[in-house]
Amino acid sequence: MTTGNAFNPDFLNSSRFIAKTLPEEEYEGPKRFFNRELSWLAFNWRVLEEAQSPRVPLLERLRFLSISATNFDEFYSVRVAGLLELERTGDYPPAADGLLPSEQLTAIDKNARNLLKAQLEVLSELRREMEREGILILDRGSLTEDDQAYLDRNFIENIFPVLTPLAIDPAHPFPFIPNAGFSIAMRMERKSDRRSLRALLPIPEQIDRFVRLPDGAKGEARFIPLEELLIEKIAFIFHGYKVIESCVFRVLRDSDLELEEEAEDLVREFETALKRRRRGDVIFVSMSGATHGELGELVLNELGCGHERVFELPGLIGIADLQELVLPERHHLLWPKFAPRVPERVEEHNDDIFAAVKSKDMLLHHPYEAFDMVVRFLRQAANDPSVVAIKQTLYRTSHESPIVNALCEAAENGKSVTALVELRARFDEAANIRQSRQLERAGAHVVYGFINLKTHAKVSSVIRREGRQLVTYTHFGTGNYHPITAKIYTDLSLFTCNPALGRDGTKLINYVSGYATPQSLESLSVAPINIRSTLLDCIRNETKNARAGKPAEIWAKLNALIDPRIIDALYEASQAGVKISLVIRGICGLRPGIRGLSDGIRVKSIIGRFLEHSRIVCFGNRKKLPSKRARVFMSSADWMERNLDRRVESMVEIHNVTVRDQIMSQIMAANLFDQEQSWVLSPEGEYIREPHAKEDSPFNCHRFFMENPSLSGRGSAGAKGEIRLAHSHI
Repeated sequence: MTTGNAFNPDFLNSSRFIAKTLPEEEYEGPKRFFNRELSWLAFNWRVLEEAQSPRVPLLERLRFLSISATNFDEFYSVRVAGLLELERTGDYPPAADGLLPSEQLTAIDKNARNLLKAQLEVLSELRREMEREGILILDRGSLTEDDQAYLDRNFIENIFPVLTPLAIDPAHPFPFIPNAGFSIAMRMERKSDRRSLRALLPIPEQIDRFVRLPDGAKGEARFIPLEELLIEKIAFIFHGYKVIESCVFRVLRDSDLELEEEAEDLVREFETALKRRRRGDVIFVSMSGATHGELGELVLNELGCGHERVFELPGLIGIADLQELVLPERHHLLWPKFAPRVPERVEEHNDDIFAAVKSKDMLLHHPYEAFDMVVRFLRQAANDPSVVAIKQTLYRTSHESPIVNALCEAAENGKSVTALVELRARFDEAANIRQSRQLERAGAHVVYGFINLKTHAKVSSVIRREGRQLVTYTHFGTGNYHPITAKIYTDLSLFTCNPALGRDGTKLINYVSGYATPQSLESLSVAPINIRSTLLDCIRNETKNARAGKPAEIWAKLNALIDPRIIDALYEASQAGVKISLVIRGICGLRPGIRGLSDGIRVKSIIGRFLEHSRIVCFGNRKKLPSKRARVFMSSADWMERNLDRRVESMVEIHNVTVRDQIMSQIMAANLFDQEQSWVLSPEGEYIREPHAKEDSPFNCHRFFMENPSLSGRGSAGAKGEIRLAHSHI
């Protein structure tokens, strides 16, 4: 398929592409949707393609390859596991696109095998380029005598004490291999009498996957995979034996959590469920050797796994671990260093966050503006004698979290601290349990929200006594309170002391802490109560405007769009003449560019240096976007059934003029304008990227944000230098 103007990624200035006509029966049926799981795989293909892009520094390309592998593991251990369970229990219900679980599994298997093959091909090319740059991944046959002597010492001192070799015989049954367990199976022979021994050597996750050797004569950084080293040094472990056959294998298990709805103690129930998860059904096995050999058959039989769930890989297994080889000292092979900005307005107020927010609402765009402002907000609150209470939601945060430490400090300083900790944050459940106990020990009130709803909203309220009144300072975010991911995720942080938003934020927190259903919300919508209805009302209003001959337009930026009711409302709006431009990073179930259904809708995905994570929607409200009349929202929720119906989420309507202008004329406009990192979704489901020569300079929204301060964070001195990519229509 050709690209050209039909798939121009510049949605800000270009015309719409030509629509495709479908068979009549597909307009009302399930074929009007793309499959969720196959759309996710398409997203991971785009991530993998970044690992091949000559515009990306070499070690950043290696990082993209590692990310694609990590994504794949989670997809199989959660999404594929769920489909297998549905297939076992009756192969029902079908997905929105009409495919039954068994049909989806067949399509996924074919796609996934091609993806794994492509990952190894990309790794092979990257290894060649890394070798030219003096970064070597060695095998056993490449080791010199000096290398052997060094590895002997390193092995005995740093690896051997952690290893636990396991014989396999009637007295030593095959051990349990936990989720993500990585092992070497071996068939050996004793040299003295040729007696055979079958054994398993689990590879401890506490040891780095790649063992670094002394640098080469020309300064080469040299590594050997741990499994290669273990096989090479097997004589240290099984003295007097030689290896006849070996295979490396890695296991993925069903990682979803099953909870008892009538559990008396939610924390204890989660601790029990986490132990069960390690023992979930085997979903996927990657194996280096042939599965039809004696050793391969033994492993599969003991795991209770059929050949259909095995991926034989003729190369490195577990390539997510390649992240270890992204060497920070090789600056020229990484993205240029970028230091997030401190907003000028905060500096003008002598780093007093409350004073800066008191003067005007402030929207920070992470990671371009420092997430440290959020941490400072809570640290300042913890030590401010005028602050009487802090209320905070926590979905994900980091180990040794500065957010949690600030809340603990506040509680220890005698302030009323309420922390809403979500235990169901997938793969962070154990960390959240630890941090909830840390908060309780400090004297904070810790609550866990609803048993059947995840609390995914990001809100922090600080109540401060000013004179004779209490003033609420509120932070709403689109991302997690996580200072590590905030360096690579693009998210929005709104700081405000607007009384209406303060009341709304307090009602949201009270809803989670005490089941007090919020009434008369002023500028906030909350899922599962009314985010869906608010969105549908706004879409229908644009539809009504278009039918009345008035300008009608929608801009939205999301991580995922698969909710059928929202998609059908967008289809109806398109048919009425509403112009709809969507930036959907990951999963998209909407088919754009279908004549008579969605010919007014364009969809693109941006994959680049930073992970697009913020959720934004703008409605023209009888004007062409951007408009001073527009309705603008930022949210924690993607447009998925789980977010709109089974989670507690927030969606804030923005009324501050400068913040609205920043979201529309800077953030959304730059995403719509982006050319270098954008993939346009075709009516057939293919993502198409315009090729650019390395010497070209197509617009890159990440580069734009790194180089240009945001509107609402500017101080008085720089206000006249504000940069907009689009200007509001009256």
